[in-house]
Amino acid sequence: MSENSHQLKRTLGFTVALTTIIGIVIGSGIFFKPYAIFRATGGEPGLGILAWILAGLLSLAGALTASEIAAMIPKTGGMVTYLHDIFGPKIGFLSGWVDSSLYQTGSIAAVAVVFGVQASSLLGLDPNAYWPKVVISIVTIVFLGYLCNLGAEASGRLQMVLTLCKMIPITLIVVVSFVKGTGHDVLTPLVGPEIDPGKAFSLALLAALFAFDGWISVGMLAGEMKNPSKDLPRALILGLTIVSLIYVVINIAYLWVMPANQLMLTETPAADVSRVLFGRSGGQLVSIGILISVFGSLNGFIMTAARSTYTFAETRKIPFSEALMKVNDNGSPVNATWFVVIVSSIYCLTGKFDLLTDLSTFMVWIFYCLTFYGVIKWRRERPDAIRPYKVPLYPVIPIIAIMGGGYVVISTLITQFTYAISGIIIMLAGLPIYYYYTMKETKASGYPVKSED
Repeated sequence: MSENSHQLKRTLGFTVALTTIIGIVIGSGIFFKPYAIFRATGGEPGLGILAWILAGLLSLAGALTASEIAAMIPKTGGMVTYLHDIFGPKIGFLSGWVDSSLYQTGSIAAVAVVFGVQASSLLGLDPNAYWPKVVISIVTIVFLGYLCNLGAEASGRLQMVLTLCKMIPITLIVVVSFVKGTGHDVLTPLVGPEIDPGKAFSLALLAALFAFDGWISVGMLAGEMKNPSKDLPRALILGLTIVSLIYVVINIAYLWVMPANQLMLTETPAADVSRVLFGRSGGQLVSIGILISVFGSLNGFIMTAARSTYTFAETRKIPFSEALMKVNDNGSPVNATWFVVIVSSIYCLTGKFDLLTDLSTFMVWIFYCLTFYGVIKWRRERPDAIRPYKVPLYPVIPIIAIMGGGYVVISTLITQFTYAISGIIIMLAGLPIYYYYTMKETKASGYPVKSED
């Protein structure tokens, strides 16, 4: 397979964008995160359900806001491209650095690890054993990397099929839960005794936001969409509205079968609820459906992560940038895809789902807030610019998105200081690389490089 061009092909439509959003977002979080949420609340349902609702509203406010920028900058790269154009090359570089080195790759690893846990359980292996889940997760990432290099159109078709398939276990769990479930409290009490409500809500919200995360990644496909200015905002808004409704309903369905103090004890709550509803054999069939869902999420993450790395390489401010910009005969960024595969596989060696999700969610919300502020910045600086889509209720929606994101960042710094500082250190480690390549470019040209920041 030869690499012959740096140009991606515009072959994707609204349906692929919509199913990619739903496919990425509805992945592992809805099936595996309830235990972390209800563990944070001390085994009580109220604050957990409120965290799911608020996470959906924050994500929707973010999508409504970011869509204005996405429609104005319909280019491959998503948030990395937006921040470069709005704030200049340094912020754009740090966004790309975190995206490629931590957020996208860490999220892929986290989803792959829970795929390994669920697959190990179905195969009759110990799901808590280290090596089975790690080996399965890495093999799955490598296989999907190969598939993604067959082209965006092929990956997009696979994503549509997997998204439709993943709705089967969700629909079964919801419908049968309300028919056969005995019913448990879903809103009261809020938290368990001796639980700090503020800390509990912060931890629950961070966990729920991971389950919603990935929605902005579809912007990385804009350069391959036929009509991105029109289709991208529509896909973001409709996709997140659908996901929000599904998440709240399925969590109520879980609670209708098992109380929160039981859900907090299992890392595979959806599978456990399925066994209660359908028996052992029926529960295994639903567990296979859950695996398909997680597989689809991984496919979407790898496809979009490769485009992010490809766009980041176009800055020519990272090592091996020319190689990472290579596009194969199928129109896929082949080397960027394998870079994502390798880094994600390394993160899989931690075997820690919650560590990877909390770290990646915290870091990405820093750049989300910058993106939301970018809408206000450009409204002020470029009032006459063409805006194919405008965020409704401006500036209320962007301010809600910024305030919500600010709460996530600050509360994580307070409640999970070590994780937060680790992420910030990884981000700042990119600065020496940025300055090295900037100085190299200056010397090569013989003139100072004009700074945009």
